[in-house]
Amino acid sequence: MLSWDDFETKPQQPEKAVKAQTAAEPQAKSVQEPSASYSAETPASSTTKNGSAAVEAARAAVASLDPAPGLEELEMGAARIQVDEKRIINCRADLNQLVPFKYDWAWQKYLDGCANHWMPQEINMNKDVSMWKDPNGLTEDERRIVEYSLGYFSTADSLVANNLVLAIYRHITNPECRQYLLRQSFEEAIHTHAYQYCVESLGMDEGEVFNMYREVPAVAKKAAWSLSHTQAIGDPNFKTGTVESDQELLRNLIAFYAVTEGIFFYCGFSQILSMGRRNKMTGVAEQFQYILRDESMHLNFGIDVINQIKLENPHLWTAEFQQEVTQMILEGMELEVAYARDTMPRGVLGMNANMMEEYLQFIANRRLSQLGLKEQFPGAQNPFPWMSEIMDLRKEKNFFETRVIEYQTGGALQW
Repeated sequence: MLSWDDFETKPQQPEKAVKAQTAAEPQAKSVQEPSASYSAETPASSTTKNGSAAVEAARAAVASLDPAPGLEELEMGAARIQVDEKRIINCRADLNQLVPFKYDWAWQKYLDGCANHWMPQEINMNKDVSMWKDPNGLTEDERRIVEYSLGYFSTADSLVANNLVLAIYRHITNPECRQYLLRQSFEEAIHTHAYQYCVESLGMDEGEVFNMYREVPAVAKKAAWSLSHTQAIGDPNFKTGTVESDQELLRNLIAFYAVTEGIFFYCGFSQILSMGRRNKMTGVAEQFQYILRDESMHLNFGIDVINQIKLENPHLWTAEFQQEVTQMILEGMELEVAYARDTMPRGVLGMNANMMEEYLQFIANRRLSQLGLKEQFPGAQNPFPWMSEIMDLRKEKNFFETRVIEYQTGGALQW
């Protein structure tokens, strides 16, 4: 077995090589000459010679490095950052300086996300595999729900991750918010992993599931709507700083946080979790339970970011823009209602499309209210109160009592 001592053994080099200096060609030759004599004593002569040349090239590059461009970007020599100078967007405060915090809520959400960490492989899928392979294990409508849920969510979380990494992160100029975005990006990767894990465990047709966003209209329309709101700020040349560009960033944030994660996910979540409550596909349902917990935090973070931008830039929140945002929420609700009708042509799992429509109206009201906008469906009620109960459960105890999950901290990990 290798030990660190194996890596600490260094070859003896000739005295002239040890004394070699950098940045001058005659000095480089003085290094290479003894290197040749050294190579005569070792079988790897060409490697040693090339290595010496590479080292000299690296030293020359470092000696000639001009730090001015990089330091200018970091504003070297500028005064220390004051907390009041921080802003969500359009801020020159040092992005590399995490503290002092201005938005404590962003840092707390980062900590909460870390505390809620989980991995798909922790969840036992044996019972699900048996039920899925049993011709009488699930009804046709129940299988349809599982397939559509995995098909849509595998695409949606990938779209959200792409939007975070390739678009939003570049334009958020607050380090504690960026810290949460990094955590959220990792969680989106975990979610995509979870869907793949479910599909692989059940032996489903991967090509069919992962291409539903191209082939199934109810899934494709939701994916297309989300994509349409990331094209502008995903352009490498897009920059905030004008009313038009700042409003475009707000559209993106609202589209992905309030609609994609805040409306598009809720039909599928309630369907799969209702299945788990009936002791069906409990492994898949448990995966979705943890995903829902993550997505609830994503949603709350996004709403806080949007509202903070509104406070710091009230000129963006015009009457016309508010009307546009209301329209976005309503479009999202209508797309999700269409998805509900497609996935539930008949009553199933104690729910039906009409009940789901009322639930989505209730959800749409919540999103509008959270953004400070007028509710559009007075009196809409939540026909699935158990959804709130599931989100409030502690992660240490599994809802379906399949097992208790124990997490290891970094200092206790066994490699």
